[in-house]
Amino acid sequence: MLTAINPPGAAFPGVSQAVQISGGDLLILGGHVPTDEEGNLVEGDFETQLRAVFQGLKRTLNNAGVGFDAVARLTYYVANYEPSMVPILRKVRSEFVDAAHTPPASAVVAVVQLYDKAVQVEVDGFAVLPAKTRVY
Repeated sequence: MLTAINPPGAAFPGVSQAVQISGGDLLILGGHVPTDEEGNLVEGDFETQLRAVFQGLKRTLNNAGVGFDAVARLTYYVANYEPSMVPILRKVRSEFVDAAHTPPASAVVAVVQLYDKAVQVEVDGFAVLPAKTRVY
């Protein structure tokens, strides 16, 4: 259902420049922030919060009957962004996303602050459900 489109010379590790969707239904992932299974904010450093965000994304995807292999696009909103955060982002992402199989197209957006000063990262995106999957 997902095919990576990567023109020559436009490669970033673990990221597709574009992802073609063939068949299936679009699943729009709203902004996920670092919360636990009860909805409590997970405090900690950037890595801790990003891992909590990915765990939340995983719960949402699993509830829809898919996994990270169905994700076509992720957008990261990072408060007080610094380039030194990129290796941390790649490390945590690799715990959930298999970069060998059509990694999601991605973007990092630096923001001054998110809705709560304690929140350092928010992630939204798009995934594809198999055509006959219905979660309602």
